[in-house]
Amino acid sequence: PVQLVESGGGSVQAGGSLRLSCAVSIDGYDDYSKGWYRQTPGKGREFVACINEDGFIDYADDVKGRFTISRDSAKNILYLQMDALRSDDSALYYCAADRRLITYIRDLHILPKYWGQGTQVTVSS
Repeated sequence: PVQLVESGGGSVQAGGSLRLSCAVSIDGYDDYSKGWYRQTPGKGREFVACINEDGFIDYADDVKGRFTISRDSAKNILYLQMDALRSDDSALYYCAADRRLITYIRDLHILPKYWGQGTQVTVSS
């Protein structure tokens, strides 16, 4: 079975930082493309960042330069370091994984197959 468990969400003032973690339980951890999405009420899940099996990394335009995705393959943990947070970063953040490249399926408007339960990030101005 595949299991993704996020942690690290919380409340922070604008300009602050948070680090999200995702403990990933998947056979063949490095064979999966992994990423972060976010969702606000009334909107669909929005791509934030991903890291593919070969280490290629991509970000949504509005988080470039502020967010950093990384992984610890020894511990099977995915991270999202979020700096210079803004009020419009407030959302429920999800960890996701797929054997297909997230960069590829994202461009086809396809969501990843596996999801965590989400962790709330609230940024106050």
